[in-house]
Amino acid sequence: MSSNREFGVVVYGATGYTGRLVCEYLNKQYGVNGDVKWAMAGRSIEKLNQVRDEMGIPKDVPLIVADANDPQSVLDMVNSTQVVLTVVGPYQKYGSDLVRVCSETGTDYVDLCGEPGWMHEMIAQHGEAAKKSGARIVFSCGFDSVPFDLGVHFLQTAAKQTLGKPLSRIKGRVRAMKGTFSGGTLESFRLTMKAAAKNPELIKVLTNPFALTESFSGPQQPSGMTPIYDEDLNSWSAPFVMATINTKNIHRSNLLLAHDYGDNFVYDEMMLTGPGEKGEAMAKAVAEDKSMANDPMQPGEGPSKEERETGFYDVLFAGSNDNGERLMASVKGDKDPGYGSTCKMISESAVCLLKNPNAASGGIWTPASAMGDLLIDRLQENAGLTFQLEG
Repeated sequence: MSSNREFGVVVYGATGYTGRLVCEYLNKQYGVNGDVKWAMAGRSIEKLNQVRDEMGIPKDVPLIVADANDPQSVLDMVNSTQVVLTVVGPYQKYGSDLVRVCSETGTDYVDLCGEPGWMHEMIAQHGEAAKKSGARIVFSCGFDSVPFDLGVHFLQTAAKQTLGKPLSRIKGRVRAMKGTFSGGTLESFRLTMKAAAKNPELIKVLTNPFALTESFSGPQQPSGMTPIYDEDLNSWSAPFVMATINTKNIHRSNLLLAHDYGDNFVYDEMMLTGPGEKGEAMAKAVAEDKSMANDPMQPGEGPSKEERETGFYDVLFAGSNDNGERLMASVKGDKDPGYGSTCKMISESAVCLLKNPNAASGGIWTPASAMGDLLIDRLQENAGLTFQLEG
């Protein structure tokens, strides 16, 4: 892609709840006159001006009017930048044309998508165009699925270095997490459930761990949908709400990395609830919790600044190979996972693509397969994440 476009990164959806946080982070981290030239885009110039002022962002940051209902405005925005960072979701409702335009024009793209049915469609419809144009399309650059996708990549890299081969089995286990969902995330969840109720084929995609690996299908995977006791971790484990998307992205990473984790790689993702009767009771309570489906929060709403600042997460990755050798690693974040940390992760993903034009060729990628160690380094340096081996 030509580097003579006006902007390095354009934040599309800058006036929304998450968009504001992304712009606040980019302004704090990269300023206006640094080596990342960025702009704010949205439907209303008045709202863009208002948000720029409210967030204390200098007037030097350019504003772009772009509306999903006005294809020419979207095309103009895409042609003005090297990377589109979009937080305009739900993506199944507003994102398809943007992926198509980026794929056709050779424009890099990052989003926060956790909608596997839509991602499955986009890979089929626009994967070849992205390969031809050189566009690097990277879905799921927030809490789903950066810590999990990169956590597995980090542990597998260590396994090859210390054990001489990858781990055939990894358990992703959320040890601790404090944070809340936003209205946009809940709206995506509700739309996906409604679509699945009307389309039995979509249910097959949602329940298939290899839904994003195109023609490849690997070994049977644990469902992760019912409480289990992990003897090796001495803890009960409960279903984890993000596992549906994270597991699919991790298997896609393995595919795109030429099966660097092996052809028989097995991965599941759950939450640790502790040992004994108390741990069992908590795991069963989590499994029966249906509050997400009934949460009244609407798009544009989300956690307070205090909730974002005091949030955190800690994810354990416990791996083993066919020889019985074991290795563990953790990924930790210093803010609310869905928003305080997510706005930093997607921003650094966009900047990572911008600064590393040869990190991947054109196509539809995952964070680990497109950026891998380059993104891990940026996240540890700038975004409050830590990746470390555990003994």
